[in-house]
Amino acid sequence: MLDPIYIRHLQQNAWFSQLTEPFQQFVIEHGKKLVIEKNAAVFHAQDQFDGVYGVLEGSISLGYIDVNGNEAIAAIAEPIMWFGEISLIDNQPRSHDAIALKKSVVLQIPGEPLKEFLLKNPYYWYYFALLTSQKLRYVFLEQIAIQTQTISQRLAQRLLFILEGYGNRAAINDLNIQISQDQLANMLTVSRQTVNQELNHFEKQGVIQLGFKKIQVIDLNKLKLLSKKGTLID
Repeated sequence: MLDPIYIRHLQQNAWFSQLTEPFQQFVIEHGKKLVIEKNAAVFHAQDQFDGVYGVLEGSISLGYIDVNGNEAIAAIAEPIMWFGEISLIDNQPRSHDAIALKKSVVLQIPGEPLKEFLLKNPYYWYYFALLTSQKLRYVFLEQIAIQTQTISQRLAQRLLFILEGYGNRAAINDLNIQISQDQLANMLTVSRQTVNQELNHFEKQGVIQLGFKKIQVIDLNKLKLLSKKGTLID
């Protein structure tokens, strides 16, 4: 059985809170708490499906590292964000790597019990459709942003995405983002220098405060305004 503190955290998660009581109980009873050391993999691209995961503590990079060590980061999963459901749906190998950026705790919903549960209760596939469509919505928003928005807007939007847990959090309660400027630059496909300039500009405007591999949002309303207009000046 999962620790009570983690159960409380799950109940604050937007996706988990929508599940019916029997599905919630299934997750709590069958979920396995795993400790993932820094730089260790939850899974690699091309691995076979072994379950769906939720981040309870720490930070997991979702992306890909090629044979030359070049890294592409799609998202950084933090508490509570779910990942790994794509291979459940299409029955294909993993599409990306999931690597711990620091020592982390994840909840694994094991693959075989989950498939058996869904076979007996096909209605619950609906919830995985919700989880996947939620992520697809953010992918579309990012693609639109690349083509239509300034880097200031894109950066502000990405910071909001992270605070929202890419739709996983019912509300924004923590305004601290544990991320390096290199990681942000990678996610936005721009140079670190560009990200650094924009972040310093945000800081001077009283939107954020920069720390070591950390960004604290000081004024959430200003950040939202920047994501829409790219400027605080009317």
